[in-house]
Amino acid sequence: MSEKELVEGISNKQEAAFEELVHLYQKQVISTCFGFVGNYHDAQDVAQDIFIEVFESIEKFRREAKLSTWIYRIAVNKSINFKRQKSRKQWVQSIETFFGKGINEAQTVRAYKSDEPNEALEENEKKLILHQAIDKLPENQRIAFTLNKFDDLSYQQIADVMKTTLPSIESLIHRAKINLQKYLVNYYK
Repeated sequence: MSEKELVEGISNKQEAAFEELVHLYQKQVISTCFGFVGNYHDAQDVAQDIFIEVFESIEKFRREAKLSTWIYRIAVNKSINFKRQKSRKQWVQSIETFFGKGINEAQTVRAYKSDEPNEALEENEKKLILHQAIDKLPENQRIAFTLNKFDDLSYQQIADVMKTTLPSIESLIHRAKINLQKYLVNYYK
């Protein structure tokens, strides 16, 4: 099915077209979301919302860029919004916990129990540290870096998604790498 046929099928609310859309883009969309939200379950939830939005708002797709570019743009925006909402919820929960408003310790403190070897724990810790460092990047650097490193998008594809120039993307990714080195230097001495 060509991109044009796919878009027309989705516009006509054809289930087969929606299934083809999910089949073609699911892995990339989940990967993009994971790069921003840092949790596979949350990434799947956000991806589901993205596909629903694509299906419901396909008439907004102006065909100025490729369908994949439009989908990545939606994925980036939805992932960022999810991350912001989750941060707000966690902040409110911590305030409520501090002041004792209806949330008990069992709900906020999770006991960690694992039979995994130390290597797996170290790997998880490294991933967590990396995601925390990526979260500290300015938003435009974080988007460019995540799309490049987690989704293997070329600089030109990232420029299309972010609606900016190729030199701008090169600069953003370069600055992101420098900032990540600064953030991570203490962990890898």
